[in-house]
Amino acid sequence: MATDRFDLVVIGSGPGGYTAAIRAAQLGMRTACVEKYETLGGTCLNVGCIPSKALLDSSEHFVEARDGLKVHGVTVQGVQLDLAVMMARKQRVVRGLTQGVASLFKKNKVERVTGMARLVSAHEIAVQGNPARTIATERILIATGSKPAGLKTLPFDGERIISSTEALALTAVPERLLVVGAGAIGLELGSVWARLGSQVTVVELLDRVVPTMDHGMGKQLQSALKKQGLTFRLETSATTVERTDAGVRVRLESKGESFVEEASIVLVAVGRRAYADELGAHEVGVTFDQRGRITISPHFETSVPGIYAIGDVTAGPMLAHKAEEEGVAAVEHMAGQGGHVNYDAIPNVVYTWPELASVGLSEEDAVQRGIAVQIGTFPFAANARAKCMGATEGGVKVLADARTDRILGVHILGPRASDLIAEAALAIEYGASSEDVARTVHAHPTLAEALKEAALGVAKRSINI
Repeated sequence: MATDRFDLVVIGSGPGGYTAAIRAAQLGMRTACVEKYETLGGTCLNVGCIPSKALLDSSEHFVEARDGLKVHGVTVQGVQLDLAVMMARKQRVVRGLTQGVASLFKKNKVERVTGMARLVSAHEIAVQGNPARTIATERILIATGSKPAGLKTLPFDGERIISSTEALALTAVPERLLVVGAGAIGLELGSVWARLGSQVTVVELLDRVVPTMDHGMGKQLQSALKKQGLTFRLETSATTVERTDAGVRVRLESKGESFVEEASIVLVAVGRRAYADELGAHEVGVTFDQRGRITISPHFETSVPGIYAIGDVTAGPMLAHKAEEEGVAAVEHMAGQGGHVNYDAIPNVVYTWPELASVGLSEEDAVQRGIAVQIGTFPFAANARAKCMGATEGGVKVLADARTDRILGVHILGPRASDLIAEAALAIEYGASSEDVARTVHAHPTLAEALKEAALGVAKRSINI
């Protein structure tokens, strides 16, 4: 049992963990990162955001080649799907990025430790690996992320009842896919398989899709996805499941009525839950909330001095970029600097087509906080670049404080909303007013002009509508 001593040991090499480790090394800390798997990058790089976006992009290209080019005067015949090639490309993308993290560790002299970490105390970690080792450290940062949440009525079997992990690696297009959960994960993966030929039905317990996003834009997104072939059953729950020769038979209930849905595969996408069960954190005194998340101070320190936590294992939105910012802020606090995360300026994106992105407050949030707002909107149907692209669904909504004109929230449904939201996040971070954005020169013709026009709309002076 070799014993080493570090200034910081990070447990978990996902976006939050590896970013924190690199930043700590930049600040002069001798840093190690413990990862239980052979590949770095955590859920996001290996079985989450990166492979799902690779498949989303590939499936978009497939549909565009098959159906979308005729209007541009491009005729393509004999378009066929080679799923094996698509999956192989996805893996190349993943492999390149995980290898990139390994290179960054070497460049910044972060020691990579492979094995299962368990807390012995606030300053000691036992690693079950080959070889096993004990690591002494001044501080510990828990960045172990989350795992798919299951349903008692639909227990995962990894074959017919699957999580997002298996849904990213199917070897054949399911004839009928039942998606339970209409959040970002369910809609994104449902979109992928619908484009590739699956008959997709989405079941959601609540009365709307993407319930954490802007209500009106969520309705527009649902309408767009229905045009793409997805079927929605809202206010519906799955109560029982039965394996059949052809797949799965699920009994659904909605408003007192019961009916059966047949599917080849059921994807359970009802969210994720913090992953910290096997760390020994409870045993050393780390406290958890009722949802199994580690409780932390404003400086990310747990109830045990010297042990910190960030990302999905703590409260807040389970987003890779949120974990990254928390990781940087946490180690900067350890180094005596003033790291900070503005939780009102964290973008959230659903990578369907059209994409849905938001940052800051929704109208419902503003009401709950007692803030009067003025709202400006602008549709992509009136945006010149969107017309050129043939992507005119959706629009932009800007919420500004009615008293100060400070931008409080921006919501975008449309082409490349995931990129456009960055300008809105910057505006909120710097406390910009809608007038500031309205007076900022935007290149023409661009999609970003829709944000400028929506900002103009706050004062009821949009030009192009």
